[in-house]
Amino acid sequence: MGSFELGTDGPGAIVVGVDGTPTSMRAAAYAAGLARRQRTKLYAVHARSAPTTLITLADHSGIAINAVLQAQEELETHLREELGGWGADVELIVRVGDPLTVLSEVAKETRADAVVVGSSASVGHRIAGSLAIRLVRGGRWPVTVVP
Repeated sequence: MGSFELGTDGPGAIVVGVDGTPTSMRAAAYAAGLARRQRTKLYAVHARSAPTTLITLADHSGIAINAVLQAQEELETHLREELGGWGADVELIVRVGDPLTVLSEVAKETRADAVVVGSSASVGHRIAGSLAIRLVRGGRWPVTVVP
């Protein structure tokens, strides 16, 4: 028997980036349908941002940091509720870091067959490049961008 080769042993895993925005939730819905039809595992990945240094330096009482952490917890609870109702085998993975790095790490760890992300609505991404473009340039997985 030959060695393992990505993409030759049937569907294995799909990774989708979620951050609570409408485009990321459409991407998650699309990926959940794809995972259901292919009978594969779906990994929904949320890249949690660390509080900025400016907030930590200026916030002596800790109120601002607690508010940021509480908002992130509420978002993750919302994501778990949404993803749980879509009828696919979904696991939410939450990590701190840059979305590109976190998505790439999870895709590598899970031996993902595809990565799905929502399109960016930010004007700045037209200049610096969106997450989807940076994933495509990395060239390691097929990337689907959902509008």
